[in-house]
Amino acid sequence: MRKFARRSLKKLLVGGGLAVLALSQLLTPAMAAWPERPVTLIVPWGAGGGTDATGRMLGSLLEKELGQPFNVVNRTGGSGVVGHSAIANAKPDGYTIGVVTVEIGMMHWAGLTELTGTDYTPIALYNADAAGLIVRADSPWENATQVIDAVKAENGKYKGSGTGQGGIWHLALAGMLNTAGVSPDAAPWVPSKGAAPGLQELVAEGVDIVTCSVVEAAALIDAGKVKPLAIMSDARVDAFADVPTLKEAAGLDWQMAAWRGLAGPKGMPEEATTALTAALEKVWNSAEFQEFMNGRGFGLVWKPGSEFADWMAASDESLGGVMKAVGIAK
Repeated sequence: MRKFARRSLKKLLVGGGLAVLALSQLLTPAMAAWPERPVTLIVPWGAGGGTDATGRMLGSLLEKELGQPFNVVNRTGGSGVVGHSAIANAKPDGYTIGVVTVEIGMMHWAGLTELTGTDYTPIALYNADAAGLIVRADSPWENATQVIDAVKAENGKYKGSGTGQGGIWHLALAGMLNTAGVSPDAAPWVPSKGAAPGLQELVAEGVDIVTCSVVEAAALIDAGKVKPLAIMSDARVDAFADVPTLKEAAGLDWQMAAWRGLAGPKGMPEEATTALTAALEKVWNSAEFQEFMNGRGFGLVWKPGSEFADWMAASDESLGGVMKAVGIAK
């Protein structure tokens, strides 16, 4: 009798436990895959610029792809330090990411921050615009070698422009000269508020050389006002297939590009990183994104994960070398 009672009690307890477990599974929803809520996408530059435009387009397309809002937030200031810091210092849960740009390889060399590309979880590089060597259409120079030889022969006579002092396009020209064994100061830099005013100054004969992306000079090239002599890339640009690389034109292994990619704070969950990279690749390959980028002249480059990390490291090394040569590295 007692054995029967014990067996009955045991069955009751086991059965009851299973019933509670089954009930809890019914009442507890299954864990949803990332993302379960809106994602913040930080843009470290102002509204209306190229980084903002590409970031907003990516946010819109990722929202459609992943089914959650991607809220773009502009965090400007400190020559890019504020926004890049906000991305790096965010909670690494996958719900705050951002657009990191070439300046992440410049800011620490200038003593503005200690951040480098290693402080992020790289998702993918999606854009790079190589620097072009641009001169007036009526310039006697027909190739990059002639430009370098002239600058070397008449130190200080020929001036360059295309961005502010120490900006990416200034470093493009300085790096080219430095690689050729010519002092970067041999072609004095005239600061401008971007490529467009620098190119206008070139046409007006206020300067002799502009380094900027060939795409930025496309309208003036088509108008017969300026001519590109070389592109600082490892390959020619499809839209300007007749423009040689700097290595082809002058035998110089010097490359420089403005670039943009998506990244999050270091230590992001693998689930979020994998999902983001896969979604971003689909978006990058979409007709809508390709048309958007091509229509605005943005160079399309795809390097996911570790390839993007390697790209940032190589960019950092190149920028550090030329900033030291120019004397603006701290």
